[in-house]
Amino acid sequence: MLQRALIFSSSNPICSQLSTTAPPDNTVFPKRNGGWIIPFSSYQLPAFRFRNYRRTLLPPLCSESDSAANRPNMASQDEQDPRISNISSAIRVIPDFPKPGIIFQDITTLLLDTKAFRDTIDLFVERYRGKDISVVAGIEARGFIFGPPIALAIGAKFVPMRKPNKLPGEVLSEEYSLEYGKDTMEMHVDAVKAGERALIIDDLVATGGTLSAAIRLLECVGVHVVECACVIELPELKGRERLGGKPLFVLVSST
Repeated sequence: MLQRALIFSSSNPICSQLSTTAPPDNTVFPKRNGGWIIPFSSYQLPAFRFRNYRRTLLPPLCSESDSAANRPNMASQDEQDPRISNISSAIRVIPDFPKPGIIFQDITTLLLDTKAFRDTIDLFVERYRGKDISVVAGIEARGFIFGPPIALAIGAKFVPMRKPNKLPGEVLSEEYSLEYGKDTMEMHVDAVKAGERALIIDDLVATGGTLSAAIRLLECVGVHVVECACVIELPELKGRERLGGKPLFVLVSST
């Protein structure tokens, strides 16, 4: 099948003609402890030590936008939640990777810690269950790690937001700027419908370029983006300022 890429922008007349009907009122979501996320095992992986790397603890931060309407009373917003410090301590920081001057936030050590990994998923699930979210959009590639278990737990479908020429069917595309040039994000045209409510998930927000591209791509086809969620934020890069006022929820900060 010949793949066709449609480039959308805020000025595209197609966007203004799309329906924005709300999802049905009788949408059913699984109950808490309904079987998707089970209590974690007491088994723990052994601690790993790396001679050439240093582990820097990221300070806990559960934050969102300043809008009072977007401040549900959730346990995950409590900075004293012990799960937050556990997640923070499980993230390894590697200096000068992939090039000098870059401090890399390595979530692979978080994935090795079964309790911290499950706590991460649980915190997101507790926040978004019962919010009528029908789409969890994961940004390539680490959004594919956190997105699917969250989607299953809240009763939503998972939609991969991929780099160019990775999806086999007809796609919608959104171009965005990077520090060193431009890139493109794509999703299948039949992945979402106008009026659906979406959560965008990634492991880290830096400059906000990929998140803002995902927001534009979903909104251009009539999807309502409820919130963006990331495990880590690099606040000094002010990525949340590029999200057009969309709420951003993160667990830990790099500062």
